Amino acid sequence: MKDLEMRQVYTKTLLELAEKDPEIVALEADLASSMGTSKLKEQLGKRYINVGIMEAEEMSAAAGLAVTGFIPFIHTFAPFATRRSFDQVFLSLGYAQNHAVIVGTDPGVTAEMNGGTHMPFEDIALMRVIPNNNIYEVSDPYQFKAILEDAHKAQGLFYIRTIRKKATPLYNEAIDFSKGYCKLKEGTEGTIFASGIMVAEALQAAADLEKQGISVQVIDLFRIKPMNEDIVIEAAKLGPIVTAENHNVIGGLGSAVAEIIVENHPVKMKRIGVKEQFGQVGKLEYLKEVYGLKAVDITKAMLDLLK
Repeated sequence: MKDLEMRQVYTKTLLELAEKDPEIVALEADLASSMGTSKLKEQLGKRYINVGIMEAEEMSAAAGLAVTGFIPFIHTFAPFATRRSFDQVFLSLGYAQNHAVIVGTDPGVTAEMNGGTHMPFEDIALMRVIPNNNIYEVSDPYQFKAILEDAHKAQGLFYIRTIRKKATPLYNEAIDFSKGYCKLKEGTEGTIFASGIMVAEALQAAADLEKQGISVQVIDLFRIKPMNEDIVIEAAKLGPIVTAENHNVIGGLGSAVAEIIVENHPVKMKRIGVKEQFGQVGKLEYLKEVYGLKAVDITKAMLDLLK
């Protein structure tokens, strides 16, 4: 599993689930080659539907299928799964209380050469305002597979944010991901909460701080809604908090953590993320540097809080 690209994890897991459950349908928006879902078309037959470049129609079709008893798994690029088709997601899936799983790929700077129009820094913020929506940002193949399986068994609307290509391995096996977070490093002086591609950066930042005699814990907080409030409050009691996300600092992981902290245990905090900027064309490492999404940015933020 750890050697698979995230798109391969999606296809493999969905095929396994669909073989056991005839109610699963897969919807695609003309991205079969980009996501590697052509195998789904071959094996699912009529249960694979490509709507073309019509994402709003994709959500509406999924709602119709859900009403008739099917379980739709919906894929498209993250800006089109959220920003472009928000009204259909909000009303036809969310308001109607339909069970559907939306997978939005190439989030934030991982859109790379597709540029600003395809670079969502706002998708989590949009999806967070839909009542009872379940939001995840996955960072590892084992984690992605487990969350897809859980979303299949559960009810309601799910939004799963993921890169398409290979992820930095964080877990060596399938563990219990039910709490919505995993503590990857222990620490005594502060906490770094991170999600997606920023988890690896957070671990590097913690290692750099360790060299300076500073001990911080790192937590992969992959379930953004409903968030596990207990771990956030526990971290606030420990010391300063830095959040790191491949998203706008408004409305995403950092905002969600801040909302819990301010109501339960106020503590010094800094949010690492995109600040009042649109996307642009570029390679991943260049974009991470431009938008301040590197380990060095996390390290500086924690040092500033500990002064």
